Amino acid sequence: MGISYKKLFKLMIDRDLKKKDLREMASIGNSTMSKLANDENVTMEVMAKICNALDCTMDDIVEIIPEEERP
Repeated sequence: MGISYKKLFKLMIDRDLKKKDLREMASIGNSTMSKLANDENVTMEVMAKICNALDCTMDDIVEIIPEEERP
């Protein structure tokens, strides 16, 4: 099972936000932003910060990809 944050980056584009803007709004670091960009695991605390900053739910920013669909 994999994770994709494409929804997050689509939402950022829709809201005209840059990665720097999200980092500041959610108080997350550069390394965390890199993990998101590379579809790596981040903590639930980070996800909660992002959801609070963007006023959204996890369904709006994360997609779970079944193993058989992963590239």
